[in-house]
Amino acid sequence: MPSVHHVSTANGDVLLLIGTMKGLFVLRSNRARKHWETGGPYSVGSPVYAAAFDQRNGRRRLWWAQQSFRWGTILNSSDDFGKTSTEPETYSIKFPAESGVALKNIWQINLNAPDQPDTIFCGVEPAALFVSRDAGSSWSLVEGLFNHPHRPKWVPGGGGLCLHTIVPDPVDHKRMTVAISTAGAYRTDDGGATWQARNQGIRAEFLPEKYPEFGQCVHKIVQHPAQPQRLFLQNHWGLYRSDDGGDSWKDIANGVPSDFGFCMVAHPHDPDTVYIVPIESDEYRCTPQGKLRVYRTRNAGASWEPLTRGLPQKNALETILRDSLAADTLDPAGIYFGTRSGKVYGSNDEGKSWQLILEGLPPVVCVKAAVVGGSGKPTARAAKKTARKVRPKPKAVKKPAGRKVARARAK
Repeated sequence: MPSVHHVSTANGDVLLLIGTMKGLFVLRSNRARKHWETGGPYSVGSPVYAAAFDQRNGRRRLWWAQQSFRWGTILNSSDDFGKTSTEPETYSIKFPAESGVALKNIWQINLNAPDQPDTIFCGVEPAALFVSRDAGSSWSLVEGLFNHPHRPKWVPGGGGLCLHTIVPDPVDHKRMTVAISTAGAYRTDDGGATWQARNQGIRAEFLPEKYPEFGQCVHKIVQHPAQPQRLFLQNHWGLYRSDDGGDSWKDIANGVPSDFGFCMVAHPHDPDTVYIVPIESDEYRCTPQGKLRVYRTRNAGASWEPLTRGLPQKNALETILRDSLAADTLDPAGIYFGTRSGKVYGSNDEGKSWQLILEGLPPVVCVKAAVVGGSGKPTARAAKKTARKVRPKPKAVKKPAGRKVARARAK
């Protein structure tokens, strides 16, 4: 067994939680984000598809999902950055016995429920949503989604029938959007009691009917809290934006080498800026032309630019999976991603330049970033930047027509 190392942290440090096919690694750096210390591996030998850092209500708690082919999937937590961890005596997340369904994997741990510091959501396989209202001590199945009439017709994607993306609305506490492969996007407006498919305009390239009500293989959805009605979506073929909360979607694949891909992350301070890493195709799931390029839009998808400085542009046949791209909340923001070849790259200047942080890891399937002691909210400087970005433009004031008439008469 490999030796396990631990990191020590201070307020203002940046954490990267790296979930791999052989355990969880915890990386730490100061605000400069130039040199990184590595902790772990934790849950040695087990796939870790989901991780999160909870510092609400004074906590400093790591969460990660440990998948065992022998014992099943459980949640682990640590309040001392991995030095000690707590496993539930019984599987804390499990389907009701009468459902006849067994938990296969936990794909997402979401701590973003607005003003609910003890609420945690988990997206799982087979596709379902679980919620805890007591900081993870107990869990319940969101039955409104589990009993949806579409469910019998949902078909597993290449990674299984998984609910992998959870987007709580930052303003309307009863609204939430989720993404399921391969069922598409679904939204609730009543706290989870009922759910509606929200896939209008998203194509399903692999189906005879290209624009069905549901059945799309949505890979990722992101949102900026300053503009909750606007959503960005990376599909199994297709890049989209919605300006009405998901009611309809517009294609924004303008100038990218491929609109196939998995990962997507929103800039923490700029609602017009989103990052992706395109993949060649569903048959050849590597970076196009062997060039490792992160693409960024700064105008909400009107155009995209490649970010390459510090990234290999030859023989870089890499794959970046759906949850392997993350951003911290510092200013300038840090952007990070991990590859299936076990490399972790980072940028401390919003993507202008990149460095190889770590290599030689098992395949990376999850990357999460957090600032220790941070609220998850932007700094004062960044908040002002965001406010300027979303401030509505003043309406043009028309001069009274009477002045023109008076001048004309005077002539």
